[in-house]
Amino acid sequence: MTFLPRTTDLLGELIAQPTVSASSNLTLMSLLADRLDSAGAQVHLWTDDTGSKANLFATIGPDTDGGIVLSGHSDVVPVTDQDWSSDPFQMVERDGKLFGRGTCDMKGFIAAATAMAPHYAALNPTRPIHFAFTYDEEVGCFGAQALAKSLKGREIRPSVCIVGEPTMMRIIEGHKGCYEYSTHFTGLEGHGSGPDLGVNAAEYAARYVARLLELKDALRARAPEGSRFEPPWTTINTGALVSGHAHNVIPGKARVDWEMRPVQKSDADFVKEDLHRLCTHSLIPQMQAVFPEAGIVTEVIGEVDGLQPVTDNEAREILQELTGANGADLVAFGTEAGIFQGLGMNVAVCGPGSIEQAHKPDEYVSLDQLSQCLGLLEGLSAKLV
Repeated sequence: MTFLPRTTDLLGELIAQPTVSASSNLTLMSLLADRLDSAGAQVHLWTDDTGSKANLFATIGPDTDGGIVLSGHSDVVPVTDQDWSSDPFQMVERDGKLFGRGTCDMKGFIAAATAMAPHYAALNPTRPIHFAFTYDEEVGCFGAQALAKSLKGREIRPSVCIVGEPTMMRIIEGHKGCYEYSTHFTGLEGHGSGPDLGVNAAEYAARYVARLLELKDALRARAPEGSRFEPPWTTINTGALVSGHAHNVIPGKARVDWEMRPVQKSDADFVKEDLHRLCTHSLIPQMQAVFPEAGIVTEVIGEVDGLQPVTDNEAREILQELTGANGADLVAFGTEAGIFQGLGMNVAVCGPGSIEQAHKPDEYVSLDQLSQCLGLLEGLSAKLV
């Protein structure tokens, strides 16, 4: 059996597992673990606190530092209210394309990497090749963050990571981070005719949003010189301000949902420190002067570091050699790459399919893209022996 039929057969099995982020991925991970174990890999499955989600980390080759990681996330986004031409969890081939939820984002890469495992094992590699498959990327990269802790705890130190997100096999060397928050305001309800007797949570939330807007403008001046990001500075977006239930009632609760996309970690620190000063030195004292139990609490939904472009990057250099590309690009969407970079690895993103297909009905990956991916992964053999 050649690599492509083996890959498409496995991809069909993976698509049949509806691993939306709200569901367990254990059956899918068990399937992958069996395939990798049969190929001779040393396989570890690490579950989350609920026991319903697992990360997989497998190794072919010696127990040494400096290995190459092939990384992908197992979860997919929901299909609720999407108009599909066929069952999204039964892969269908039409016109050289494989349709199904997760075909490009990103079970196609996972299937290709796993299908190559017997080939890598037959090489008897002197440099380890690792497989890192995670949970809950789509809702905050929680699996990759847990995996990073597991690798640190076991002192596993790969040096290169290829994240197989759909890039049409273009090499990506950078993207912004994604930090998401919900800031909760607790005030004191009262009648609208006596505003000084209550603590209007909506008004304090509005003042908080006003500072977010000021910071949004201030971040433009902090854009790194020569930044290749678009836009080149860190951005802030206010997604929602929720409060109140009647015209004549002072709202006692409010919530602001917001995010920032840092081009550098120092910008995230700048924003968080400024907002902390605003709350602790101004807003909260004013609120508690009327109602001592008033307060402001920011809930961290997710903090995922970006992938920072660097001058020396073995992952990028390997991919350029194998694809013949002369350069590497930056993208707007986020990945788990920054988490692996934070572990000291050289990281690049490159995988089959288009991000334009991800999350949409009739998601697909083309057979040509899978073939290109398999060609790259086969070429990677030369870096293992």
